[in-house]
Amino acid sequence: MKSTIPILTTFGLGHMRPFPGTWGSIPTVVVAAILVAAGLGPASHPALFNALLLAILLFFTLACAIRGDEAEAVFLKKDPSQVVADETAGQAIPLLFLPASAFATPAASAWTLLLTFIAFRVMDILKPWPAAPIQKYPGGWGVVLDDLIAGVYALVVMQVVTRWLI
Repeated sequence: MKSTIPILTTFGLGHMRPFPGTWGSIPTVVVAAILVAAGLGPASHPALFNALLLAILLFFTLACAIRGDEAEAVFLKKDPSQVVADETAGQAIPLLFLPASAFATPAASAWTLLLTFIAFRVMDILKPWPAAPIQKYPGGWGVVLDDLIAGVYALVVMQVVTRWLI
């Protein structure tokens, strides 16, 4: 079976230093920014925008869940820092279902994307309950579930920020 290490490292970004998890979060935000810049963001095409983010979420989540144990064997440690597909997946969650008003202007779009990135990274680093204990699960699910939980926390933050604070 062909190695999935390139996918699990988000095409090599997991080897970037410092802060490999931050590097792994960037591609999802870049895809969202490209969609917004192309006029395909939540303000004009919310279904397409959310479908593409869900595809990223599903693809990288399944890669981690199914083949995360392969990466642990290659890198000889639990949840190796080189595996950043979990961050790529988790970063998609807070970008989902954002209101069109958060993308009403180019400046609003830029701030929304930046705040979404920051919210996810903070939650991923802090690992609020139950992310920290779930990270101890064996194999690929242990690699990815904590990042999905961080993504849900960041989603809540972004929904509050974009719907009630701006």
